[in-house]
Amino acid sequence: MTGSIAIYKALELVRLYIKAGAKVRVIMTEGATKFITPLTFEAVSQHSVLILENESWANDNNHIDIGKWADLFIIAPATANTINKLSNGIADNLLTQTALAYRGVKLIAPAANTAMYQNAMTQASLKMLKLNNYELLSPVKKLLACGDEGEGALAEIEDIYQKSIQVLIRDTYWSNRRVVITGGGTIEKIDDIRYISNFSSGKMANALALALYLKGADVCLITTKKSDTLPSGIYQIDVQSAEEMHEYVVDAMRVAKKGVVTKPTLMNDSAPTLIQKEPYLFMAAAVSDFTPKFPQSGKLKKESIGEAWNLEMRRNIDILQSIDKEGIVTVGFKAEMDKESGAKSAQNMLKAKELDAVCLNFVSDHAFGSDHNAITLFTNEESIDLGVASKFEIALKLVGYFSKSEYV
Repeated sequence: MTGSIAIYKALELVRLYIKAGAKVRVIMTEGATKFITPLTFEAVSQHSVLILENESWANDNNHIDIGKWADLFIIAPATANTINKLSNGIADNLLTQTALAYRGVKLIAPAANTAMYQNAMTQASLKMLKLNNYELLSPVKKLLACGDEGEGALAEIEDIYQKSIQVLIRDTYWSNRRVVITGGGTIEKIDDIRYISNFSSGKMANALALALYLKGADVCLITTKKSDTLPSGIYQIDVQSAEEMHEYVVDAMRVAKKGVVTKPTLMNDSAPTLIQKEPYLFMAAAVSDFTPKFPQSGKLKKESIGEAWNLEMRRNIDILQSIDKEGIVTVGFKAEMDKESGAKSAQNMLKAKELDAVCLNFVSDHAFGSDHNAITLFTNEESIDLGVASKFEIALKLVGYFSKSEYV
């Protein structure tokens, strides 16, 4: 922790780690202790806070051993002063000394006045830190404590939390691999008031997006159920109809096939290079099979419709069937009510649409909107029952299957 007014938000970050079962040690600069006492962080973390007055070489409460103890080092909030010190190797307090000695990845979340953050010296320092095993959590734009409005506010605590998990569990298979996911039930317009849809909640797609993001993938989520709880690093596209979803899927897959441009690192300061990993498409959306043939503008009046309403429908676009699947791994999702016919239906879908895998979901066991799921994965070689678990756990199992890594 450094001397920023945003330090009070770090209490929530520590609380999230403790709740998740992590062990947390806090280092505070002298400036940080002017905003919040070390005792407050000791109460939340249940560990002594490392400050100048209590550094000890009789145990590991010192700037060398605490770095050896840690799996991850997070500087949040990081003032412009600390950022500029770190980039120049200045180690004049316990935090900068620990950072200089720490060999692992360091996350840095700036919090500063807009002018101080955007100053050319600070920006140059951030670029230098990126070359020296630091990962940046960019600040957000909002009204700052100083009264100025602009870039410089500490990143959202949930984003810092999720990013730190990503650093700990990311998989080289998924790292820098582009993944497109569709989610939610499509909305097919009858008129400007009414529509046809289904009960899909989009939760499975959200769980997949989060699991893949944490494993290091470059995730694009195209959904009718946009989520405010997912990390900002997941690119979300809000859509409604099947035709709109199809348009964005085609465009997103075109971009995904281009690969990901790497950034220079300390070990490789050459020009950025293009990493081309085979992209994935997880088609988890519940696309309406039919759509109104003649959608109307305005509101249809019941007086003009009469006692009976025969709504003429046409077959909707089949996104999975129509897209070019060459060079991508394509995974379909199928919801069924009957277990006996469901397996046959999934196998037929696998072959008819030339997919790499199909996730069969028995919605009779776990209704739409539930936080749990029961999925059987079908490929051309095998079928695997993933069991009953939370949708996030199911998502991790799917991600682990495709990367051939152990599910943790």
